[in-house]
Amino acid sequence: MYQYIREAWNKPKEGLGQLWQQRLIKWRQEPATIRIERPTRLDSARSLGYKAKQGYVMVRQRVNRGGRQRPKIRHPRRPKAMSRRKDLTMNYQTVAEQRAAKKYPNCEVLNSYYVGQDGLHYWYEVVLVDKSHPQILADPRISWIAEPQHKGRVYRGLTSAGKRGRGLMGKGKGYEKVRPSLRAHDRQGN
Repeated sequence: MYQYIREAWNKPKEGLGQLWQQRLIKWRQEPATIRIERPTRLDSARSLGYKAKQGYVMVRQRVNRGGRQRPKIRHPRRPKAMSRRKDLTMNYQTVAEQRAAKKYPNCEVLNSYYVGQDGLHYWYEVVLVDKSHPQILADPRISWIAEPQHKGRVYRGLTSAGKRGRGLMGKGKGYEKVRPSLRAHDRQGN
């Protein structure tokens, strides 16, 4: 079953047909962060650690597409303080995860996956885990998330999307500078 779901999502516009368009029209009218009952892509959610039991929360998050440059500063500044960052170093998926985490402060982000896009928005579904739920604390496969060192992991770039944005997905030759982080490597004076 999961194989067929995966194949349909390889090219969602053709694989899902009319359903794809109808979903996007409906999602555009919904709030930016909305809790959903079950995942849209069950195969992706399961492979990222989702289980259909209490303590797991599914959220669909909408993020605006396009650059992030702020309006030009109109107040007096010295030249050093006049600069504006054109782009974020984070990817859209990380931004979506962080916004979902902000809405659910009692939960920790486990992972997320892409579910759609149009000309203005991206949509991601975020798997959140309630770290104080008895079912979560009793399950040895996921209880690690309640430990103090995993607090705020999404804000420290420790989810898959965060690691991808930090360039940590590769190993070996050519990746000498990325661990433990680009800033830490620069600080070492290498």
